Amino acid sequence: MDFSTCRLEKAGCHQAQAISDLINQTYRGEIGWTTEAAIIQGDRTDRLEIEAAMAHPDACFFVANQPFMLASCIYIAKEDEHAYIGFFSVHPSLQQQGFGKYMLEQVEAFACHTMQVRKFIMFVVSQRPELIAFYQRRGYCLTGQVEAYPLHLGAPKASGLTIDYLEKVV
Repeated sequence: MDFSTCRLEKAGCHQAQAISDLINQTYRGEIGWTTEAAIIQGDRTDRLEIEAAMAHPDACFFVANQPFMLASCIYIAKEDEHAYIGFFSVHPSLQQQGFGKYMLEQVEAFACHTMQVRKFIMFVVSQRPELIAFYQRRGYCLTGQVEAYPLHLGAPKASGLTIDYLEKVV
């Protein structure tokens, strides 16, 4: 995939519903390697949660568009000396082409230069070893912090779901 035509743009509130739809399609849809539909049901997020995240004064939602579709989104919020990354989604039809790696690199570079952070934190459902491995290949390390799965992210289909925290220091 040629990324020279792709550009991260700050999302506007008018895009909140499209971002919510993309995230739900990415994590609860039936296709794509990032789907969690086998272990979690229900929406991952909604327009109101996206709008609330966008209102955070030290945060940015970024989007990348392809013709006729929202291709990807990623959220970054500065918290003290680190940045939290979340809501990271790549449209299922564009997955496994290096787009996610590109998006993550772009938002990390933005955070280092604009937010002046050198540490990134995120969480991933522990039962998603392939997703954890993706982030580990990008330099993220498991912190050992494991928590119960937050039920506001969707209803578990399996018992005992947890989340793992990962971090990357640059």
